[in-house]
Amino acid sequence: MTPSPPTRKRRHPGTVGEVFLVFLRLGLTSFGGPVAHLGYFREAFVERRKWLGDRAYAELVALCQFLPGPASSQVGMAIGLQRAGFGGLLAAWAGFTLPSAILLVAFAYGVTALGDLSNAGWIHGVKAAAVAVVAHAVLGMARTLTPDAKRATIAVAGMIVVLLVPSAFAQVAVIAAAGIVGLVWLRPQAATASESEPFAVRVPRWVAIASLAVFTVLLAGLPALSAATGDGAARLFDVFYRAGALVFGGGHVVLPLLEAGTVQTGLIDHDVFLAGYGAAQAVPGPLFTFAAYLGTMTTSPPSGLLGAGIALVAIFLPATLLVVGVLPFWDRLRRAPLAQRALMGVNAGVVGILAAALYTPVFTEGVTSAASLAIAAAAFVALTSWKAPAWAVVIAASLIGWAVL
Repeated sequence: MTPSPPTRKRRHPGTVGEVFLVFLRLGLTSFGGPVAHLGYFREAFVERRKWLGDRAYAELVALCQFLPGPASSQVGMAIGLQRAGFGGLLAAWAGFTLPSAILLVAFAYGVTALGDLSNAGWIHGVKAAAVAVVAHAVLGMARTLTPDAKRATIAVAGMIVVLLVPSAFAQVAVIAAAGIVGLVWLRPQAATASESEPFAVRVPRWVAIASLAVFTVLLAGLPALSAATGDGAARLFDVFYRAGALVFGGGHVVLPLLEAGTVQTGLIDHDVFLAGYGAAQAVPGPLFTFAAYLGTMTTSPPSGLLGAGIALVAIFLPATLLVVGVLPFWDRLRRAPLAQRALMGVNAGVVGILAAALYTPVFTEGVTSAASLAIAAAAFVALTSWKAPAWAVVIAASLIGWAVL
């Protein structure tokens, strides 16, 4: 028999539309902050869709913790890039970011009749669901990434450090220390095909280098451009680009930079800033979309929709440039034997960091009463035993919270 000609491999395993729809669902239901987002991502991409394995996911999380910018958004961009190329990266960002950005812009235009949402019952419900989602993620990753005494010890040590020294820099230090310990203490075992499968991204080397160059040029050049021209758009872009480029870990860590760049410079009134921050707690998706609200409310032009668009693009652009610039080199580095030993430690450190975050802020903010503990427990059983999707669990928890809390 004449052998059939080999089939041509598809350039990417998925489509841009597929990536957008999955991330749009996450953008509509992912409450609870960046750590909870990582739990939602693991459920969606590691467990449910098998787009990547636990090992590759943990390595990606560790890398994004090292990079400045919103860590959970960067993980999402990287997954979109691997799944469907540059279009997938943009689709992942748009799907995960736009729902909360649109809600906050609407709030800025006067949707204030809802009042203070921080104590709304449905908000307490989704925070309780986030406890279950993160607990599920930590347990699942621990089974895969800390299966022996040495790696479990690294994870617990990392958890203790982060609990005692709660800061983004402590998390970076834990990951670095875990890598060093793994390098000298651990020895890689024979990996299965699924474990050893690389997180491969198809980014030309020149594109990666150009992305890193653009990141650096903008960071250094935007302040000079703003000062030289006095242009309001350049000033606004500079404020939010620097906020996105200089903060590690994302989430609430970005608030001091945003406050310094907007309130202290007179772009935003203090009360307006606080009102928007309260609204940002009640929407899903990344807290960095708070920039869209601030861009809408600036006291000098550009403001409104134009200001929102400039601020939103500027604060996420550094993260995008770094993901495109670093991932190709990361994939090559992680294949080296010494790097594999270090990554075993890094993966265990990531489990410890997530375990610490499960306690604070996720558990401490999500379980504030017996009723919220009951919702969290029921959500955990739904995720682990009934294999319910995270988005359905969040919706159910929000309805229960609205009814009983």
